[in-house]
Amino acid sequence: YQPNGTVFEILYGSGPVSGYFSEDTFTMAGFDVPHYTFAEVNNTKGLGPAYSIGKFDGICGMGWSEITVSGGPAPFSALAATGQLTNNVFAFYLGTSSSPGVTGNSELVIGGVDKNHYTGDFVFEPVTKDGYWQIALGGVTINGESVTTTKVGVVDSGTSLLAVPETEIAAIAKAVGAKKIPLLPEYTIDCNAASPDIDIQIGGNTYTLTHDDYIIEDAGECLFAMTGIDMSKLPEPLWILGDVFMRKYYVQFDADNNQLGFATAK
Repeated sequence: YQPNGTVFEILYGSGPVSGYFSEDTFTMAGFDVPHYTFAEVNNTKGLGPAYSIGKFDGICGMGWSEITVSGGPAPFSALAATGQLTNNVFAFYLGTSSSPGVTGNSELVIGGVDKNHYTGDFVFEPVTKDGYWQIALGGVTINGESVTTTKVGVVDSGTSLLAVPETEIAAIAKAVGAKKIPLLPEYTIDCNAASPDIDIQIGGNTYTLTHDDYIIEDAGECLFAMTGIDMSKLPEPLWILGDVFMRKYYVQFDADNNQLGFATAK
């Protein structure tokens, strides 16, 4: 471990953090990356209760090097550059259990995919811009009616819900029968309602989220697993296909071919 001393600040969706850069050997899935510069956070006040409730030690960004605050390589890019992986690919399976050792746990594979966690063949879509794992969004429909004009999608395991432009969320919630919670950005939805499917078009293929896919049930109450966010500071509006989408569809992130692969999770 070697301290660098250069300070930084990162603004996440949950709030800002700050600290200084440091250097150490970074290990992922048993593969070592020596002399890796990372952001050592020592101020998490901006996250509010999210940090203490979440009980996590840090964040490993799996995007491209273009968006690192250090200006250096992103973790996976640094690992790929060492030549240790046969395939510069990683893949997520998001299960339904958060208890260690319980069937349904989530899994991140480094260097390939896990055939036990998807069915059929992968459908691949090119990454349209390095930075986030960004693809072209063909459209989104509910009951055959378009609910967005946004043409950009980002697949992001670090976003729990489906995040959409705040200008679109109210109409989408109305279409599925979700109701706004006063003074909060969340919506409730009837756990047992016959709500319509949400059809997401990517590259000529349709990825369908049913009522059961886009609700979060807790103690008999259900939240609509979609939220609106302010896109005004972004170059263009986008949909973030977070964990709600990735739980239904197994995703491989292919850095060799600059593409994303989608298959139905199992």
